[in-house]
Amino acid sequence: MTTVGNDTARTETRPDTVVRANPVRDTWNVLTRELKPVVRDPFTLIFSLVQPLVFLGLFAPLLVGSSGQPVGETLQWFVPGVLVMIVLFGTGATGSNLQYEMMTGSHERTLVAPLARSSLLVGRALKEIAPIVVQALIIVLIAWPFGFTINVPGLVIGLALLAVFGVGLGSLSYTLALKTKDREWLFWGVQQTLIFPLLILSGMLLPLDEGPAWMKAISTVNPVNWVVQAERALLAGDLGDITVLWGWIAALVLAALGLWAGIRAMRKSS
Repeated sequence: MTTVGNDTARTETRPDTVVRANPVRDTWNVLTRELKPVVRDPFTLIFSLVQPLVFLGLFAPLLVGSSGQPVGETLQWFVPGVLVMIVLFGTGATGSNLQYEMMTGSHERTLVAPLARSSLLVGRALKEIAPIVVQALIIVLIAWPFGFTINVPGLVIGLALLAVFGVGLGSLSYTLALKTKDREWLFWGVQQTLIFPLLILSGMLLPLDEGPAWMKAISTVNPVNWVVQAERALLAGDLGDITVLWGWIAALVLAALGLWAGIRAMRKSS
C-alpha cells in the first residue's frame, strides 16, 4: 500500500515495514540523483559556456575601444556581469529539464516514491550550485591572463552569492515548468520574455549611467542589477561596499520566494 500526502509519502511493503519521508535525507538523495548526469557528462558544462565566452571574447574588446580604459580595468567591470549572465541563462532555463520529465512520464514515477514533496524541488534547485561554481571559476581563470585581478576573499563570497541567486532563479524556473506542464512553447515564451529585460536593465553588458530616467528607475527594483553590482564590488575587493549588502538581500529574497513558490507548485502537482 502506498499513501501520498502533500509533503510526505509512506510506503508499506509488509505490515511491519514502513518507509517514512525524511526531508533532509530525501533532499540529499534528489541532489545526488540530479548531479549524476552532470558528473557523467561534464562536457555539457563546457558547452554551456559558449555564450558567455562569446560575450567575453567579442563584446569586451568593444567596451575597451569605446571606454578608452585599459583592458584589465574593463574586464574588472565586465567579468562580474558575465558571471551573473551564466546564472541568468543557465538556471533560468533549467526548468525545461523538469518539463521534459513531466512530458515523458518520469516525473510521475518520482512522485510515487517515499520522498518529501519539498525535497523534489529543493534537491533540484541545490543541484544548480555545482555548475555555477565550476563555470564561474573557468571564466575567471580565462580572464586572469588578460589583466583581470582575482581577489580571493571577494571571489569566494561572490561565488556564494551566485549560488544563492542561482537557487532562487532555478526554483522559479522549475515553478514555471510545473505551471506550464506540457506546453513547452509557453515555458520558453515566458522565459525569453522575462530574461532579456532583466539582462538589459541590470547594467550587465552596458552601464546604465547614460540611460534614460525610466530605465534607471526600473533597474533599482531589478534584483539582477543589485547582484551584478555586488559581484563587481566583491571581485574588486570592496567587501564592505553597500552594494554587497543589497546584492545579498536581493539574492536571499529571490531564493526564499523561488523556493516557496516551487515547493507549493510541487505539492500541488502530486
